[in-house]
Order: sequence, then C-alpha cells, then structure tokens
Amino acid sequence: MHIAFAASECVPYAKTGGLADVIGSLPRALAALGHQVSVYLPRYRQAKLSEPQTVVRSITVPFDDQYRFCSIVTAGNIAGVRIYFVDYPPYFDRENLYGTSAGDYADNAERFTLFCRAVIEGAKILGVPHIFHCHDWQTSLIPVLLRSIYADDPAFRGVASVLTIHNVGYQGLFPSEILPLLQLPWDLYTMSHLEFYGQVNMLKGGIVDADHITTVSKKYSQEIQTAEYGFGLEGVLRARAATVTGILNGVDYDEWSPQTDRYIAAKFSPDNLLGKAKCKQDLLTAFDLENANPKLPVLGIVSRFAAQKGFDLIAQDMDRLAREEIIVVALGTGDKIYEEMFQRLHRQFPARFAARIAYDNALAHKIEAGADMFLMPSRYEPCGLNQIYSLKYGTVPIVRATGGLDDTVESWDARTGKGTGFKFVEYTGEALLAAIKSALVAFRDQSSWQVLMRNGMSKDFSWNVEAREYVKVYERARQLRSAPTPPAVVPAPA
Repeated sequence: MHIAFAASECVPYAKTGGLADVIGSLPRALAALGHQVSVYLPRYRQAKLSEPQTVVRSITVPFDDQYRFCSIVTAGNIAGVRIYFVDYPPYFDRENLYGTSAGDYADNAERFTLFCRAVIEGAKILGVPHIFHCHDWQTSLIPVLLRSIYADDPAFRGVASVLTIHNVGYQGLFPSEILPLLQLPWDLYTMSHLEFYGQVNMLKGGIVDADHITTVSKKYSQEIQTAEYGFGLEGVLRARAATVTGILNGVDYDEWSPQTDRYIAAKFSPDNLLGKAKCKQDLLTAFDLENANPKLPVLGIVSRFAAQKGFDLIAQDMDRLAREEIIVVALGTGDKIYEEMFQRLHRQFPARFAARIAYDNALAHKIEAGADMFLMPSRYEPCGLNQIYSLKYGTVPIVRATGGLDDTVESWDARTGKGTGFKFVEYTGEALLAAIKSALVAFRDQSSWQVLMRNGMSKDFSWNVEAREYVKVYERARQLRSAPTPPAVVPAPA
C-alpha cells in the first residue's frame, strides 16, 4: 500500500510538539512493514537540508488575487521513507512555524491551503497514493479538496483519506471572507461542512470529508465526543463516531531509552539500575543544584507552561509543595505567569527549585533519566509522550487521568506490586497534591519503589503494534472509498 503523509511538522526538520515526533517515527514503522510511504512537509527555514534536490520544478496554485508558484524538493529516502518539502519561501521561510509571540500569522489560511494543494498536485507527478494520511487542521483541506475540486479528477478516483486529530483545540478558524481568496466554492460554506459559528473551520471540513478519523489515544477519541473536550466539534464527531478510532501514539525507543541514550551521564536498564543515580547527580549539576541533597526525590517537568498542561494547578500547590522534602526541576517555555512562578520559587528555595526557561532537547533527556518522578497534571492530554518516555527511564509519572495519560499509566498498588505510576481524577489542586504526596510516601520504601520503576520500564509503547492498527484503518478507509455511497452528511453542532 502507498501511504502519503501530509503534516505541518516532523523531526528532525521542524518541531513544536508531539505531532513532529509521530511524523518522524510512524512512517518509518509503516515502511518497515513493507509499505511504500512518503511524507510531505512545508520547507520551513528551520528545515536544514544538506543536499536538497528539486523533483517538481513548478506547481501553480490559484488564489483569487494572483497565482502562486511553488516547487517540491526532496531530502531523499530516509529509513525507507521518501521525504518531500513544498518550497515557497514567501510563506515558509520565516522565523517560526505558525506565528510569533504576538499571535498566529495573519496569512495562515493561505499558507496551508497552498501546502494542501501542492501536496495533491505533487502526488500526481511523484506518485498517487492509495491513502492520504492528514494531520490536524493544517492539512484538513486535503480531504475537502479531494471531495470537491478534485472529485472528478480521474487521478484520484478511489484514493482514500485518513485524518488524525492530535489536538481538537486547534481548528484553523478563519473569517468566511477567506473562501474566495482561497478559490474554495461557497457551497462548502454550510453548517454541515466548513461553516462554524460564522467562521470557516478547516478541521471541521476534514472531519466531515475524511474517510476515517483517528485520534492519538483511545480515551481521547471518547473525550472529544463530549462537550467538555470537543471544543464545539463534539456533535460533528459523534455523527462520524462509526469512523472514529483511537490509536495510541508509539514512541521511538532508538531515541528514548536509558540503555542507548547519548545525552545521559550513564546507561542503565531494568536489570541494572546503578546508572540512574549517576544520571540524578548529573541532572542536579545541570541545574546548578550540586549542593542539593541527592537522597531527596527529584520531581521533573518538561512541558509548555500553559493552563492546558495543568500549570494552574501547579501554581496552586507549589507553595505547599515547598514544605515537602522534594527537589523540583522544570524545563520549558510558555505563559509569563508560570515562568515567573518558577523563578520566584528558585529565589526562595535555591537548593530545591530550579527551572530552565528554554527548549533544550539534551536537558529533556537528562530530566527523563535523572528525575525520580515526572509530573503531567494536564487539563486534557490527547496522548502525551513524556509520560511514556518516563516509564522507560524508571521515572515514575504522576498524571491526571485524562486522554493518553489515563491510557498509558496504571495506578500503583503497593499491596499487589502492580502499577506504573500515580493518577488523580478531579481537576483540583487538592487532588494533584494528594497524588504527589502518595508518590512521596511510596518513595520512602526503596525496595517497593524499584518494583514500581521496573514495572514501567518493562512496558512497550513502540510502534510495533500501533503501526499495524493504522494499516487496519487504511484498509477500512479504502473500503469506504470504494463503497457506492459517500460518508453521511453530518448535522451542524448543537
């Protein structure tokens, strides 16, 4: 089967979140299963290509004001996956991927419409796939275009589309006046299609037109069909419930394993945990905490500092947590209020609180390897990867029971010796603090704690199983596309 991925980011070329990790690893897993896989990406400034080769010299993309002419270059074949980049410097040669600290780029609708059209036109030349696998709102127009403007194009007869929702909170909302500029027909602007409370909603269009929809964990596929987590699209998703599947993200253990990690001070494994202590001391040194008591438990955080990630709860608890015998190290950037919170705590408790306001991949590895516990109290979390990394490194996760966090972490039971971490349900500071205190109590019994560590380290969240689940979805989507009747028209959200 030929699968063409279309996504807005991918490691190692450009990354803002977990989407990039998935696009960097899932295609390789599918190629290892014997499938033909290509990946289409925008050619951002951040994508450093050593020897790019132009494979499509010019693609014409119509806009109402003028035509735009882009090209496609390739980075070659990597681990059996052909990587293509849509090259249009006026849109993609910018400092950031989606916007600046002042907000999203004003022309994001044009940028990603051009990308979607270029992917479709490029595929005509480079190889029409059996499946277009699209990701989030930035590529949601591909299913829409295939079922509208390209509906009668014989090149795409029988070609199916799958849309993966990594975070339904980001939908690609734009004023309705954008439709003529994008050369999209007005008959798409209906309550059962792109219209969403007076705006154009690109993610909604993809949900309506894709042959199958996936989310990045089973729990999240259920949550987004509720008013609490659906961000207004729960009705549209419920109407497509028969074609919504939750598939947990896999992780790349070539990159994230304490037995091979090139960034950490010492290697270790479930059979030999001695290196964990060296990694802990190295972590403390990296945060200028050399004089901290190494016997105290270290709580690690690697995250975007935002309320969605539970930092409003952390802010409620930090002063009370400061009274506990614990060291906290945090890495990330985000809302100024939370950055300043960590800086204040470091001034008050310089031997027990430290933060690095930055994105630092090497330091993230050191936190995963050297911390005793890892905190992810998210309000919602479609999948989450750091808790999975933490399990592999014997760093016990403390999480809220939502989305992928709930699917991947099993509550610890000291009586039976089963479980991999600590969970709380209610989104309150009290519930979070209780979960942290339970972990601190468990940490005092090091013999039992090592059982807990090894339980997590033995889990396998690689793509070995999940890639095969995607193949089943692709086959289902192809069957739906070959069926005589199209997907049902969905009602407008309540």
